[in-house]
Amino acid sequence: MVLEPGGLIAWLIVGLIAGGLASALTGNRAGCLGSLILGLLGGVVGGFLFSLLGVRGEVGFIGSILVALIGALILIVLGRLILR
Repeated sequence: MVLEPGGLIAWLIVGLIAGGLASALTGNRAGCLGSLILGLLGGVVGGFLFSLLGVRGEVGFIGSILVALIGALILIVLGRLILR
C-alpha cells in the first residue's frame, strides 16, 4: 500500500480490521483504539517478516489484512509470553 491521503485511510481500515480479528481470535480485549494500534503494528511486523521470507509486491486489500493479522497475532503471542 502507498502512504498517500487515500492510502492513509486504507492503512487505518486495514489496521482496525486486522487488530479486531486478532483480538477476537485470541480473546484479547483491546478496544477500538487498541485494536487499531495492534493492527497497524501487526502490519509493520507482518510486512517485515514476509519481506524476510521473500514475499514482495502488491497483495491487495485482503492480502494486506492477512499480513497485518499474522503480524498482530505474533505480537499478541509475544506479549503474552513476555508478561507471564
